[in-house]
Parts: sequence; C-alpha cells; structure tokens
Amino acid sequence: MLYLFDIDGTLVDTGGAGMTALKEATREIFGHEGPALDLAGSTDLGIVANIHAHFEIEPTRERIENYFQIYHGRLEWNLAHGGFPGRVFHGVVKLLGKLSLDENSSIGLLTGNTDGGAATKMRHFGLADHFPFGAYGSDHADRNRLGPIALQRAATHAGRNFTAKETWIIGDTPKDIACAHAFGARCLAVATGQFTTEQLKAQGADQVVESLEQEICWN
Repeated sequence: MLYLFDIDGTLVDTGGAGMTALKEATREIFGHEGPALDLAGSTDLGIVANIHAHFEIEPTRERIENYFQIYHGRLEWNLAHGGFPGRVFHGVVKLLGKLSLDENSSIGLLTGNTDGGAATKMRHFGLADHFPFGAYGSDHADRNRLGPIALQRAATHAGRNFTAKETWIIGDTPKDIACAHAFGARCLAVATGQFTTEQLKAQGADQVVESLEQEICWN
C-alpha cells in the first residue's frame, strides 16, 4: 500500500506561520499584502501565480523562484522564532509509526506546499524521517496533476510500482478528495482542518474520520 499525506490541517497546524510568511513575502516584493488567500488544498505555485496576477505582473520562473526564496526564509524564521502556536495533530505520530512497520508499504507526501516549504515544516515538527519522497505544490499548480508524480517517485524510492488502487491520499479538504479521485486513488479525509465530517462525506471521500486517532480501515 502507498500512503500519501497532505501536511497543513492533516499532519500539523503551523499556527499561522505559513500564511504570515506568504503575506510577508508578498509585502517585501510588491509593497502590499495583496489579495485574500484561500490556502485550503491549494498549491503554492497556484497561490503565487494568483498573487502576481493580482498585481498584473507576469509570473515568470525567475520571479516565482525569487518569491519562494523569500517565502522559505520567512517560513523557517516564523516557525523557529515567531511564537506561532503550531502543533502536530493527535494520532499522527502513532499512525506514522504503525504504517512504517509494514515492509510492503511506503509513506510519502502529496501536498500543496513547495518541496522546500514541506521540508521546513516536517523538520520543525520532527516528522521528516517519515517522508523520504513526495509530490509538491512546486511540481505543478494543479493539485490534480500531482498523483502521477507521486506514484513515479514512490516507485523510484521503493523499487516497485504502486497502482492507484493501492494508494490512499490522506487529507483534510475537498481538494484532497478530488486529487485522489483524479488518478483513481482512494481518500481518507480527516476533519482536523476547516471542513466537517459531513462536508467531507458529501464530497465523496472514501472514508472520513474526526482525527487520525480513530481506528482506520485501509481495506
């Protein structure tokens, strides 16, 4: 089995460190915080493209790389020194430990965070050792395109192929559910983010739990 985890709202809550870092990077580059941001399930590439569009500036590769460089620096500082009340959600460490005991399974990330942002968050919260690979919001702006990328990287890491039917996406938003179903995977939705169990069920999640402390059926 292949388990691909979202980060924000699923594994951890940064306490606002990530949103603040985006606003700080936007203010440094454009002189203004820019538009209101909807981060739930969005990709960082998509967010930064929308910020550039708001200021009517073309989001070239160079500009996006510059933005991410500033954002990553602000994110790391905020997590380490900003006083944000971040935390790992209950049940996460125990579940990751349990899944890692299965020699036939692999654990990775499928997240809207950039690879650098994901690495920073996982290091800060002590979860980095669980996630040797992933698909990220710096790989594609469309989250629904990340599933095949994750499958390819999982195969490289594990030395074997995983089918979509062997794959679970674990996330907290309707966009995680849509991403899973876009490439034929199943989705475990967890109501530790902005959405209730009823909302997640209505979006077609294959299984919904209040938190990752609950008993989960992976069959």
